[in-house]
Amino acid sequence: MGSERTEIRKRQMAATPESPGAAQAQLSTGNRGSNACCFCWCCCCSCSCLTVRNQEEERARRTSHELQAEGIPNCEESSAPTLEEVNAWAQSFDKLMLTPAGRNAFREFLRTEFSEENMLFWMACEELKQESNKSVIEEKARLIYEDYISILSPKEVSLDSRVREVINRNMLEPSQHTFDDAQLQIYTLMHRDSYPRFMNSAIYKDLLQSLSEKSIEA
Repeated sequence: MGSERTEIRKRQMAATPESPGAAQAQLSTGNRGSNACCFCWCCCCSCSCLTVRNQEEERARRTSHELQAEGIPNCEESSAPTLEEVNAWAQSFDKLMLTPAGRNAFREFLRTEFSEENMLFWMACEELKQESNKSVIEEKARLIYEDYISILSPKEVSLDSRVREVINRNMLEPSQHTFDDAQLQIYTLMHRDSYPRFMNSAIYKDLLQSLSEKSIEA
């Protein structure tokens, strides 16, 4: 009799479903296990959250690199400088800036000092002065402002407040001479600050030595 009761009780317990609380606990545990990375600091290699985050960071780095590469114009076309021309660069900054070869060499040096934007801005102003079409002038002036004057630009040039106020007034009605004051200030900055270091740089000395050796061989 006792053994029959025991057997019946075992069958009833086996047939009785799990309580709602236990089922909910098991479900909660299962969900947390399948997506543990969202609730704890883990280093799961298969974590989808980390994968998405890494993909976004990589895409941001790639986009930044591509924009930076696209934003750097190519150097001016020019023939190889002569020894006389390179020697003339040491006579004055004006002679250095007078020829495309001189500007290219100086621009290469500025790139090593992370100040290439000064030359790019100066060249953009020179290009603006050659325009006569009003709509083209307005468009180029807007681009110059966004690229080199705006405080939000990574290529912003260093200008004092007076010159910035002049530019802001000029931008109300852009012309070929909208940035004349700013261009002169940047030209003076390159002359006084960067030009002396360029003359003592390996870029200039190596070029001068190479041309001198070729002249002797000839």
